[in-house]
Amino acid sequence: MKYDFLNIEQKWQQRWEEAGIFHAKDHDNRKKFYGLVEFPYPSGSGMHVGHIKAYSGLEVVSRKRRMEGYNVLFPIGFDAYGLPTENSAIKTGVHPRVLTDRNIAKFSQQLKRVGFSFDWDRVVDTTEENYYRWTQWIFLKMFENGLVFRDTALVNYCPSCKVVLSNEDSQGGKCDICHSDIVQKSKDVWYLRITAYADRLLQGLEGLDYLPNVKMQQVNWIGKSTGAFVNFSLSGVEDKLRIYTTRPDTLFGVTFMVMAPEHPVLDKYRDRIANVAELDAYRELCAKKTEFERTQMNKDKTGVRIEGLCALHPITGKEIPIYISDYVMMGYGTGAIMAVPAHDERDYAFAKKFGVDIVEVIRGGDISKEAYAGDGEMVNSDFLNGYTNKKDSIARMVEELEKMGVGEAGVQFKMKDWAFNRQRYWGEPIPIVHCPCCGMVAVPYEELPLRLPPVENFAPGEGGESPLAKIDSFVNCKCPKCGGDAKRETDTMPQWAGSSWYFLRYIDPLNSDCLADPEKLKYWLPVDWYNGGMEHVTRHLIYSRFWHKFLYDLGVVPTDEPYAKRTAQGLILGPDGQKMSKSRGNVVDPNDVVDAFGADTLRVYILFMGEYGSAAPWSESSMRGCKRFLDRVAGLADKAKGAGVTAALETAFHRTIKKVSSDIEEMKFNTAIAAMMTLLNDIDAAGAITVDELKTLVRLLCPFAPHIAEEIWESLGGEGFCSLAPWPTYDEAKTVSATVEVAVQINGKVKSVVTMPKGADKDTALALAKADEKMAALLDGKTVVKEIVVPDKIVNIVVR
Repeated sequence: MKYDFLNIEQKWQQRWEEAGIFHAKDHDNRKKFYGLVEFPYPSGSGMHVGHIKAYSGLEVVSRKRRMEGYNVLFPIGFDAYGLPTENSAIKTGVHPRVLTDRNIAKFSQQLKRVGFSFDWDRVVDTTEENYYRWTQWIFLKMFENGLVFRDTALVNYCPSCKVVLSNEDSQGGKCDICHSDIVQKSKDVWYLRITAYADRLLQGLEGLDYLPNVKMQQVNWIGKSTGAFVNFSLSGVEDKLRIYTTRPDTLFGVTFMVMAPEHPVLDKYRDRIANVAELDAYRELCAKKTEFERTQMNKDKTGVRIEGLCALHPITGKEIPIYISDYVMMGYGTGAIMAVPAHDERDYAFAKKFGVDIVEVIRGGDISKEAYAGDGEMVNSDFLNGYTNKKDSIARMVEELEKMGVGEAGVQFKMKDWAFNRQRYWGEPIPIVHCPCCGMVAVPYEELPLRLPPVENFAPGEGGESPLAKIDSFVNCKCPKCGGDAKRETDTMPQWAGSSWYFLRYIDPLNSDCLADPEKLKYWLPVDWYNGGMEHVTRHLIYSRFWHKFLYDLGVVPTDEPYAKRTAQGLILGPDGQKMSKSRGNVVDPNDVVDAFGADTLRVYILFMGEYGSAAPWSESSMRGCKRFLDRVAGLADKAKGAGVTAALETAFHRTIKKVSSDIEEMKFNTAIAAMMTLLNDIDAAGAITVDELKTLVRLLCPFAPHIAEEIWESLGGEGFCSLAPWPTYDEAKTVSATVEVAVQINGKVKSVVTMPKGADKDTALALAKADEKMAALLDGKTVVKEIVVPDKIVNIVVR
């Protein structure tokens, strides 16, 4: 058979669609499997080969599950709100709705052309009104339950995109969308109180089958620490400066304190401060810096001492100078820190620059040269002197603080509440009304969805104002509570909103009465296996776990966690070994590959190019090798004869079935394909293959290259679709060969290799060794002194 991919692939894609073989069935009696991939953002440029790799892993697993008899839900959808589409609309003058529909059509065609076994009856689009109605519904439920609040704060602002960004969207001081430098700006911001779930998000990781690095990134981002809150009185005033520290045992080493330049104490006591002008000038400089710039460890230490205001040590009563410095952030902790320069690198550098005392309280280093951050005996610490165990020292200090009423044990999290608004058009409208009498009022549930109004000018205002603010018919409304004149919120939700619950809507995508039918949720949840990119571990993955836990608390979903298992794929690099990008000109279009080599070749190559979780460069020569492999498999259809088992291939087949089966579960797709290539070589060496054996091979190949597998299956008289045929099974006993090759030695030197029955006894092994033609000639005329047999390994005959 010739591998005529142009005709074969279109033929089988059409047959699969007509038969609906990939449609999941609700409440089926079979075991269920819910496989989830991160749905794509439908950009105008279409898919790239990275999308193919991202979806291919669970594509193979899902196809295998169907063949194993599972009821499989393997859905796809589109995360279609966001800045790239809106920016394109501004440039081209084409409405984002039109662009989105066009892009989704393009993506869908590309995905179908590669032969993915998605359930196309369950497609969701986050920009559709019957979808974002429920995104708004979840938001209002959070609002009702105190998890939504509005605050004026210094935020990460992208001047290019004209939007507020969360910490997760501006890592490294760059905008996640356009990669421009962000700036700090004071704005009214909507927040979701994700910190209320910080402990549960952390604890929930313990029972999940996530990759170790996925868990670790989430643990680090949540950043739980245990320590103590300590209150430092301010000299001459009633206020106290409250700090949090993970090392209360070093309290006797505090020689200065540092406040954030934005700390309200500075404005409250301006009249007491002698160098207000100097402080104001420094604060103005800090306001121009991004959070990323301010918190870099290796930057020069800057700051100003506050003259006229000092702190009092809570235990000794000693006066302690207070500085303001840009490396302390108002949004982190309490906005102030105690500084122990002898045992903290950043405090040490600051103290050296500003000539502040450095007092050793942990013996073990040389503080004349550098800060000592290790463990050791407590010194210069009153009642802690002589303690050598850090845990005991901390406990004793906390006990003292609580006894004196100046502090208590506490817990802090590095993760901050989620900045949840954008000043752009193309997003879900926030369903809140601002009433001068009633304050913030929720749009009634029966009025959802609050629809995006039609707009001709999508560009945001120069001050970062939403385009919606220009539409009087949208802004001006009546208060749902008192009926008086009111104004709608004009900010929209961030792109992450719709993706925080999409996996739930797949379960019941057309439901107009609720988010999803409770019985269907009970049947399908949790997601059994979720695969996605590592870049979303500290954003989408945490956000969606947060939303799911909230919905669980409401009784909307039946599980506390959404995903039982989470894996990740590596990048596909360009042929030059660099990350693919248009600017480098190294992007590979999957359409071009399918045109030239076929979808099956693309599918096999992408999974054969290296470990699934690692980055690998694109290589056309290796892809051609995969094409040759499929051509050889296709050729077997003309050679297969008869039924049953070929004796010389029995062990090889059972080994391959075992290997491919386990490798798929471990996402070792490259070695699974290599095992089938090895089997093909064994078949060539044997010179024969039965129809039954070829049916086994194409069933193993089907999850990887389903089009050619279906064509061969049909040509062999296989019943129904190969994609639904039973997955091959193996006999463990037959994975071990009946014979072994044994090295035969004379006087300890190998002279020949003899094939023997596995487990042959000593007499049989010696007889076969001596009967070997080479050995017989070498032993002729020699006297045998000793005979040594190590079963299945060595026969050694000592002669003289």
